Amino acid sequence: MSEKFSATLRLTDLNDFIAPSQDCIVSLKKFKPKSEKPENQEKFNVFSKTTSPTEAVKISLKDCLACSGCITSAETVMLEKQSLDEFLSQLDSDKAVIVSLSPQSRASLAAYFDLSPAQVFRKLTAMFKSIGVKAVYDTSCSRDLTLVEVCNEFISRYRQRQLNSGKVRGQELPMISSACPGWICYAEKTLGSYILPYISSVKSPQQAIGAAIKHHLSQKIGVLPDKVYHVTVMPCYDKKLEAARDDFVFSTGGEGENDHDASGMKIAEVDSVLTSGEVLDLIHSKSIDFKALAEAPLDKMLTNVDEDGNLYGVSGGSGGYAETVFQHAAKTLFGKEIEGPLNFKTVRNSDFREVTLEVEGTEVLKFALCYGFRNLQNIVRKIKIGKCDYHFLEVMACPSGCLNGGGQIKPKTGQSAKDLIQRLEDVYMQDVSIANPLKNPIVKSLYDEWLEEPGSEKAKRYIHTEYHPMVKSIASELINW
Repeated sequence: MSEKFSATLRLTDLNDFIAPSQDCIVSLKKFKPKSEKPENQEKFNVFSKTTSPTEAVKISLKDCLACSGCITSAETVMLEKQSLDEFLSQLDSDKAVIVSLSPQSRASLAAYFDLSPAQVFRKLTAMFKSIGVKAVYDTSCSRDLTLVEVCNEFISRYRQRQLNSGKVRGQELPMISSACPGWICYAEKTLGSYILPYISSVKSPQQAIGAAIKHHLSQKIGVLPDKVYHVTVMPCYDKKLEAARDDFVFSTGGEGENDHDASGMKIAEVDSVLTSGEVLDLIHSKSIDFKALAEAPLDKMLTNVDEDGNLYGVSGGSGGYAETVFQHAAKTLFGKEIEGPLNFKTVRNSDFREVTLEVEGTEVLKFALCYGFRNLQNIVRKIKIGKCDYHFLEVMACPSGCLNGGGQIKPKTGQSAKDLIQRLEDVYMQDVSIANPLKNPIVKSLYDEWLEEPGSEKAKRYIHTEYHPMVKSIASELINW
């Protein structure tokens, strides 16, 4: 598997890897089922010289994930080659192309070009619109929306835990963040059902803005959801897998009502994912002098930008989940107002840090940042044996978190990976004001116009999801054996 995917995803099960010389066990749908004559019982090598590219693509990523929880090398090739070309081809279609930009990707491009994140955002807006994109939004906005839902979910779980000792499914602690698709994929494929109830049901910022655009914004601007082509720019190749999940594909019913269970036209919340590196490739392929490019005004409808054009959001290169939920819980549950950045204490290494709150000598809140596969394994083991005393865990598959995602721009010649991470951390909040997500006016309008209130039935329908333990096929087990 490509090293651009997170190590956690790649290490899920090394025996699942199917090399190019091996055959895929999934038959192409246009062929007759295996129950018929023996001559129709075929396997197909997607790298075979006799197989056309269109036939190979018919073995989809979803087929592979459902089959054995693996990602074959053929799927990797398809993922890495299709996104940029597909994005460019959609610019000539009849669809409204909308781009959602992550703050981590902004930081990556800012560090590369020695610009500020705000300059990068405005220049990218100008570049994308010059080639036919309708609007460019900011996933910092949808991240604030997910943080509001995560805060609400944590308070509910904590209070229920006090009432029934956490014995009711869905009220388990520690609550684990769900924004990292590498972690989610690992949990579903390797850890089984015992870990899934601990994971927050809130979608990632990528999928939250996808839901907002396809279910709400499209109606607001008078465009049918199937006529919107939504592209996200992310720091992580794993986000491509997240966008391909069936859970994030819905249908439009006969009366125009969006429904995940309907049998109408299938519409993805996110149609394609570009990484930071792929956007850099696009800039180079168009021979654009990015530093000299004129800046364009930002689209404010789903972007954290104030009336003066200044960006705002939460601190924390991986989304600030632990810090935001901790501060909200301290105030809501115990009346403690905690201002400023939290002082996380390093426990084992720089990728495992914790913060606690004591009330009258009793520890009432204990949160942790848990980044990288090594720390992830340790914490999962503690949860399994019932020895984990944390209330909330911000889990990310990559060491150093999302700023170090596999889709970020690589270090320049002579620059170490450590130096680049430090540079990204420095530039990430360079011209971004820290703001409370619960006071975000855009998020407030999304609730007023669409979701009603945090934790409502509508919010659960559109901003929450479910997880599924992957059951490996007998054929896959035999191959591994």
